[in-house]
Amino acid sequence: MRNNSWVRLFAVIVLTACSAAFLARGTEPASAPAPQSRLAVVWSSGDPDVAHRVCLMYAHAAATNRWFDEVRLIVWGPSARLLAGDKDLQAKIQAMMKDGVNVQACVVCAESYGVTETLRGLGIEVKPMGRPLTDILQSDYKVLVF
Repeated sequence: MRNNSWVRLFAVIVLTACSAAFLARGTEPASAPAPQSRLAVVWSSGDPDVAHRVCLMYAHAAATNRWFDEVRLIVWGPSARLLAGDKDLQAKIQAMMKDGVNVQACVVCAESYGVTETLRGLGIEVKPMGRPLTDILQSDYKVLVF
């Protein structure tokens, strides 16, 4: 009789655990959403061929084809001067912004070339970029530099 008590107790424990596990299956939290894919393109080259045929072409395609959830273009260094003086590049940047590319420019670079107001006039956010770029580099962004 004693063995029967232990067997019954063991069976109750097992059934209780199985029942709890079965009932809990439907109450599990939903899986976390997929992480956002983000691309930061740092455009520093003053070469118009690099701008027209590589950098802006890829960044724009990445946004319009939704290869990434977010595409950010950072105008840095000589590219600021090139952009300020090239109407075709300006039109391309306008189209990219319209298609959702977040375009920013380094204010220190823009001021050193005397093009801050020209870039702002294009609707580009011109601001200190040292800390934001550092944050990007230390995060989950994919970074491409031209």
